[in-house]
Amino acid sequence: MATIKDVAKRAGVAVSTASYALNGIDKVSSATIEKVLKAAQELNYKKSGFASDLKRTKTNTIALILSDLSGPYYSELIKGVQEVTASNGYDLIACSSVGGDKSTASKFLKEKRVDGAIVLAQNITTELIKSSAREDFPVIVLDREVDSPYAVHVEVNNWQGGYEATEYMINKGHRTIAYVSGPLNSHDNEERFKGYLKALEHHDIPYQSRWKIGGEFTREGGYRATKMLIAQQNLPEAIFFANDEMAIGGLQAFSEKKIKVPEDISVIGFDDIQLSEYVHPPLTTVKQPKYEAGALAVHLIFQLLAGEKVEKTYNLATEFVERQSVKEK
Repeated sequence: MATIKDVAKRAGVAVSTASYALNGIDKVSSATIEKVLKAAQELNYKKSGFASDLKRTKTNTIALILSDLSGPYYSELIKGVQEVTASNGYDLIACSSVGGDKSTASKFLKEKRVDGAIVLAQNITTELIKSSAREDFPVIVLDREVDSPYAVHVEVNNWQGGYEATEYMINKGHRTIAYVSGPLNSHDNEERFKGYLKALEHHDIPYQSRWKIGGEFTREGGYRATKMLIAQQNLPEAIFFANDEMAIGGLQAFSEKKIKVPEDISVIGFDDIQLSEYVHPPLTTVKQPKYEAGALAVHLIFQLLAGEKVEKTYNLATEFVERQSVKEK
């Protein structure tokens, strides 16, 4: 890997001059800055978050990068990561990706301020993950596949969960089943929707685009999506919400309009967050192995840091949880 000394030599300048240019310090001319940056690009030089001339030292810290630190989905995932990290004598930094490439989370990746990273954040680009992952800086991604020898993909089988949820409602006699979607750029949402479509196809039920509506994986989004379905004055027989938070928002919208679940309409969620058991009615859902995914991700980082070989992709099964929000017709 190129060092700042290599860049200085290629540009024909002193190391201090190269440092000024690379760090944007206004002590050198624009021509010199251009020359240094060109040399850095040619050598594929990556600026370190520590002293630029020194070999990166271990920090005994793992970063967990999430799109949102406040959602109930993340608590079990964080617990799995935290317990395995602590048992290995490491610290954990959990940070939000709000701000995308300008976020603190992105800086942890670019400057390698930790020993490895776990990423569950769609606004951290695949390109950044690929450019950051190294033999001594493994990255575990939970929301997409990344074509890099040092990035490993851990995924819950969202397709399976989407299929089982939809087929369950079909087997209960429902034929018009809406799908309230998460963000369109979400890999998890895409796989759940594919499972939904395949279940309809297997039971010869035509897909109707009017029964798909966006909810953005938030309680407020599920509430708004349900209000829109109610406003059509032609409700489906059942709704598959792509996560529990949206389903809980939907239950609130139905309650306000005196529409009874499951007597008037059946509802299924996805994730099995803690609250889903305590809403009224208790929510039928698809359980994700959130704790297990977090724990596995950290184990893989430690294996990679130890120079061990691991698989490129790990797929964890979902579990269907039957409660009281679906009625047989």
